[in-house]
Amino acid sequence: MLQVKAIEKYYGSKNNVTKALDRISFEVKEGEFIAIMGASGSGKTTLLNCISTIDTVSAGHILLNGEDISNLPPAKLASFRREKLGFVFQDFNLLDTLTLEENIGLALTINHRNPHQVRDMVQDVAMRLKIDDILDKFPYQVSGGQKQRAACARAMVAGQSLILADEPTGALDSKASKNLLEILSRMNQSCHATILMVTHDAYSASYATRVLFLKDGRLFNELIRGDRTRAVFYHEILDVLGLLGGDISDVI
Repeated sequence: MLQVKAIEKYYGSKNNVTKALDRISFEVKEGEFIAIMGASGSGKTTLLNCISTIDTVSAGHILLNGEDISNLPPAKLASFRREKLGFVFQDFNLLDTLTLEENIGLALTINHRNPHQVRDMVQDVAMRLKIDDILDKFPYQVSGGQKQRAACARAMVAGQSLILADEPTGALDSKASKNLLEILSRMNQSCHATILMVTHDAYSASYATRVLFLKDGRLFNELIRGDRTRAVFYHEILDVLGLLGGDISDVI
């Protein structure tokens, strides 16, 4: 589904160049839930930005469902993001002037989908995430957990190929973080959503089916959960983080 082929990313001028990504390659199968981990400056957010087309690669290629997205023309970028990618943000990014139903279906409306079709698609995803009874509410009228579900529903309402999450639990307390991770896990298991999540937190990463570890812009290691319990997987993640060296407080 997603192929990242020997991508490199450089920042800076000719006399002061920083290599943020160094020939990173990996593949993501449909229905996987992958976490990307690494210390500050390891390149994990840069990698996600390149996959989301927010940033461009300096070399290499990124293919989504066979389409090379690494050099899409500007005219196609906005529609590509709306139609192919879903985003889950730390602070939900819901518009207070719109109901939850309108927030979830906003991208569909912008794409000029039939209003009846939009309503049906929103209802379907809202039922799967158990917020179909509050769609007429505004964000300020519902709980933080319900906002989380609405934000996740918006990310997957149009059948987006890939859900991207950059430190989605970074601004949340432990209870809200656990709720969001369980929602993402349910999206992956029940709705077969393909998720790529950047996180510094081993507990969050333990919800994934595979973890990629970056160090100095390179792919350092990976773990596949398989049939192991999440608790066992969590401790294996901590072991790899220990091998990364440096200031471990940056990554756990």
